[in-house]
Amino acid sequence: MGNRLTAIATRTGDNGTTGLGNNQRVSKNSLRIHALGDVDELNSHIGLLLCETLPQDMRELLIDVQHQLFNLGGELSIPGYQLLQPEAVLQLDQALANYNEMLPRLLEFILPAGKRAACQAHICRTVARRAERAVVALGNEESLHDTPRHYLNRLSDLMFVLARALNHVDGGDDVYWHSSRLAQLTESATP
Repeated sequence: MGNRLTAIATRTGDNGTTGLGNNQRVSKNSLRIHALGDVDELNSHIGLLLCETLPQDMRELLIDVQHQLFNLGGELSIPGYQLLQPEAVLQLDQALANYNEMLPRLLEFILPAGKRAACQAHICRTVARRAERAVVALGNEESLHDTPRHYLNRLSDLMFVLARALNHVDGGDDVYWHSSRLAQLTESATP
């Protein structure tokens, strides 16, 4: 990897370029930098979610996700480099299965609402989707490993499930979209 920063205000980016981990300079508007920025933003939003009161197993999972996102950023910062391992995707698959098992079946689409921690998880979900789109766009232009794309896809799914789990803590529920279909289901269920 490139040199570690010892000073933050280097002024080397004043011309609209930034350095990659291999010391290559690229435009700050390049697809690679957009992908890096979206992954960094996602990691920051997960950091904010970690400020909430969370179940300990979820907290430990999200801390590991932050480290994996840093690996993903490192991989994106060096063209051709692989840092994020496929096992990280398997960990998300296992977490998805575990948390999904605890949740009731969805009756309808849900709103990104409810408890504050759940809302923050929904923000993480949407930023993960944007980061995934940025990685796909970069992959359409340059050769990338599959793991970053798979990881972000799975992570956005996990954040949706974690949002639901956080709304269900202490007997809470999802916030359903008021659709005609849900109204009909509710009416037919009442005696």
